Amino acid sequence: MQYSMYQFAIPTFIHMLKNLEAILEKAAAHAAAKNIEPSALLNCRLFPDMFSMLRQVQIASDGAKAGAARLCGMEPPVFEDNETSFAELIARLRKTVVFLETFKPEQFNGAENRTVTWKARGGERSMQGMVYLNNYILPNLYFHITTAYDILRHCGVEIGKKDFLGKV
Repeated sequence: MQYSMYQFAIPTFIHMLKNLEAILEKAAAHAAAKNIEPSALLNCRLFPDMFSMLRQVQIASDGAKAGAARLCGMEPPVFEDNETSFAELIARLRKTVVFLETFKPEQFNGAENRTVTWKARGGERSMQGMVYLNNYILPNLYFHITTAYDILRHCGVEIGKKDFLGKV
């Protein structure tokens, strides 16, 4: 059986963002139950030169929506990075999932060979669609979701591997 770029991208993006949403819901409940100011968790980082947990979630959202759009030759939608609460981050993830659910498999036809070009820190980058998905988008998505997970776990939120993986 042959798999399409759609099958590798969209279901994976949606699955992982929904898992992150559930993790954030647990973090919000943890903060409320332990009387922790939510901003302490949202602004926490593993090391001073790393992004905060809040920024990790924003980047995961951006990577999924931009990756899908670019693979289809579209310009990704821009979301303002103005979230300051768990509820707003969860809403952002839901908005991202709604966007991802608009994609159809046929939009990805030929995406594996399509040249994807985007602006990044340090200039413009380009790569072939398959390489872009497998070596750039998916690793970045997992990196930022893992880092958000690690920050929350480090802060005492009772989450585990099952939360990260979700129902498979």
